[in-house]
Amino acid sequence: MLTNRLPLKLKDPGSFTIPCAIEPNYSGKALCDLGASINLMPMSIFKQLAVGEARPTTVTLKLVDRSKVLPEGKIKDVLVKIDKFIFPVDFIILDFEADHDVPILLGRPFMATARMFIDVEKGELTMRVDNDLVTFSILKNMKFKDSTERNLSCSDTRSILEAGESPASPQH
Repeated sequence: MLTNRLPLKLKDPGSFTIPCAIEPNYSGKALCDLGASINLMPMSIFKQLAVGEARPTTVTLKLVDRSKVLPEGKIKDVLVKIDKFIFPVDFIILDFEADHDVPILLGRPFMATARMFIDVEKGELTMRVDNDLVTFSILKNMKFKDSTERNLSCSDTRSILEAGESPASPQH
């Protein structure tokens, strides 16, 4: 016999976004994705930033449909400003039609660097640099508030599931 009450089931908060800026030409939002092992930037944003040449990469991206695509390259140590913090971020550059409102994808490497803590119950995301904190409301920054929209857009926002180095090529 259960003596403790079961916890209430809560709704899926959906994907969430955070405001970000990349100097000199990008100010907008980025999608935080715990399912992504890379940080992804569309070629259109990369060209808009004019931060130099993309370096070649041996990374192959596997999409949801199990197809594989080769990115245009990678760029290291791009300075991304999130609120009062600035983080160096390595991006994979891919030529694809990105979401107009949220073209940048920040995956687990960024979240680890930002020492991100996500409290799904409270609907809060906290980043930390040393002892300084910034907290965002996930509910205010959700990408897909309506379940129908989330289902229709799922393949666009979650198309990159895995990234891995080619076994025959050295890592760069």
